Amino acid sequence: MRFLLREAEKIVCAALFLSMTLLGFANVVVRYGTNYSLAATEELLTNGFLILTVFGAAIAARRGEHLAVTILYDALPVALRWVVFVISGALSILLLALSAYFSLEVLMNQLNSGMRSYGLGLPAWYYQVAVPFGFALIIIRYLQRLVEEARKGRAVDRSIPDV
Repeated sequence: MRFLLREAEKIVCAALFLSMTLLGFANVVVRYGTNYSLAATEELLTNGFLILTVFGAAIAARRGEHLAVTILYDALPVALRWVVFVISGALSILLLALSAYFSLEVLMNQLNSGMRSYGLGLPAWYYQVAVPFGFALIIIRYLQRLVEEARKGRAVDRSIPDV
């Protein structure tokens, strides 16, 4: 059970990527074999990419692999590095919390309006339901990484290589 909690986003991404690959492959085979296309695959693949991106961002947040420009950070004295580290962490969490909130607002709007998808005619919220959860997961993984960085002292000294 601990493994599933620790690796949840990796499992979701792997399963989603595998199913998207198979779906795309099936569409190509059908298109070249019959000159017809599976129109619904575009809808499924587009929304799959959205969910894959959000859960992939959670993986990157946990590993500390998001893009960062650290030229100013590296030039700061050690005491100021800690301040910048805390401020950047707080602003990142604020941005992620706002993203989760507004994606939840979109979800609620889709639920209340009865909006349906264009290809399959499914309720549009089916695709949106994972996005607020994904942003919340990014917050959790980002907090885990911030705590690890603070405990190891890497928040102050970036010269220590990741292991």
